[in-house]
Amino acid sequence: MKRFLQPCLAALALAACSEQPGAPGSAPAPDGADLVIRNARIWTGVPESPWASALAIRGDRIVAVGDAAAVDPLIGAATEVIDSPSGMVLPGFIDSHVHLLSSGFELSSIQLRDARTPAEFARRIGEFAATLAPGQWIEGGSWDHQNWGGELPRREWIDAVTPDRPVFVTRLDGHMALANSRALELAGIDRDTPDVEGGEIVRDPDGEPTGILKDNAMERVQQVLPEPTAAQQDQALEQAMDYLLAQGVTTVHTMGYDWSEREVLRRAHDAGRLRTRIYAVVPIADWQRLAAEVQAHGLGDDWLRIGGLKGFMDGSLGSHTAAFFEPFTDAPDDRGLFVTPPEQMRAWAIAADAAGLQLLIHAIGDRANAELLDIFNAAAERNSPRDRRFRIEHAQHLRPTEIRRMAELGVIPSMQPYHAADDGRWADSVIGPERSRYTYAFRSLLDAGATLAFGSDWSVAPASPVLGIHASVTRQTLDGAHPQGWVPEQKIGVEEALAAYTRNGAYASFEEGRKGRLAPGLLADLVILDRDITSVPTGQIRDTRVLRTLVGGKTLYRND
Repeated sequence: MKRFLQPCLAALALAACSEQPGAPGSAPAPDGADLVIRNARIWTGVPESPWASALAIRGDRIVAVGDAAAVDPLIGAATEVIDSPSGMVLPGFIDSHVHLLSSGFELSSIQLRDARTPAEFARRIGEFAATLAPGQWIEGGSWDHQNWGGELPRREWIDAVTPDRPVFVTRLDGHMALANSRALELAGIDRDTPDVEGGEIVRDPDGEPTGILKDNAMERVQQVLPEPTAAQQDQALEQAMDYLLAQGVTTVHTMGYDWSEREVLRRAHDAGRLRTRIYAVVPIADWQRLAAEVQAHGLGDDWLRIGGLKGFMDGSLGSHTAAFFEPFTDAPDDRGLFVTPPEQMRAWAIAADAAGLQLLIHAIGDRANAELLDIFNAAAERNSPRDRRFRIEHAQHLRPTEIRRMAELGVIPSMQPYHAADDGRWADSVIGPERSRYTYAFRSLLDAGATLAFGSDWSVAPASPVLGIHASVTRQTLDGAHPQGWVPEQKIGVEEALAAYTRNGAYASFEEGRKGRLAPGLLADLVILDRDITSVPTGQIRDTRVLRTLVGGKTLYRND
């Protein structure tokens, strides 16, 4: 298998290279199908004909979609036939925002997400430390201080149970971390360490660091973390793919923070070990390196593609580092911060867009989103007309003005609906009910005409499209406090959510001609659920199980 295929366009614009299959039908079929599904409830994702009862697969492609008459002639002696499966068949889920390799590592790291008290937080770290060799780092964690009322953890909580090792455990959003005293010492952080632009070293009144580091301030510790071995990286990738297949996810867009992850993916690709299709994104500061690689090797193939650049406008709501026009309700002197100065982001965006690369920029607060739309508009006006598909990753807190502009500019809101179920527990106390009206504004964005792409932000949230669909159609929060939905006017329908997890995800990476729908000529990536989630009460969606996941026509996960 070649490492990369050449792009079909001479320019670097990320247009889909394959033909654009349309409504369900059948392709010429000189040979029998490898797999036929018949007498089934099939959601095709094709807007003109969203439902079918049968499909056929040959090799890694769909060759027919329709009814039994369309597929029965393709059944041969060697054809596997799935007849009258219970539940629902649909295109393989596309998770448009994950952190693939780090999430694979976190599957085997310390688990702090559901720690409910400071004592439990410290106890878990101490117990995990007892299983490791002396001096070995403890990383990961994904803790949530809202579980115990909002008090930020401190290094004193864990110093006593980790006297012989450094600890650097992150909040679940990845924008804040706790370092113990040993980790601070190794990183050279003390009361005399100056603050860094785009971050914060949280301190006591006497200037001593508490152990909490926000956004860019985390880099001091990250620079002294030990590098994982190639074997450890490969194992983390295998674990991540196992987990994703069990969720019905067949494609991910991974937001890598450096080029080392790209090398892990390339190694797996060349060895034929990829079981999840991947759109790999690298930092916007490296746009010249990416442009050179695309020019030399192309955009990739159906397993591993490149061409996207990730950047950060601001931080997160939970860390109080999202950039807002007005102060936080619970912190009247704080409007958040810009992780990247807007003028720097503007320069990068204009240059990278001129090179034909796709921009996928993180923006959480309403000011960050407004500034980013100005930057996107400036890039489009400066450079030649083309199909850009700018993306705002998260697009979390918007004003009506930005909702309209996003649709008018054709910017894709790449959003993570599970966050609404999580943040909805406490967001009103941080930004107030008025700003909450346009937080995770799924309905408003769709009504304005925006193309909504869904993902998980795994490991910030579970990479479960089922849970994401449930969150987007019910708006119920994890604490059960909003049975009718938090900001219920932003609910959307099940099929709208399915589109955001399938065909819109393909569109968001210029791959709608390859995947995202069940139609002849497209890749045979599909999932079988144990129920038709378009017809069950919405409260039951979260109980749905994935029965089978197929990638390229091959069953890679099965749970009968």
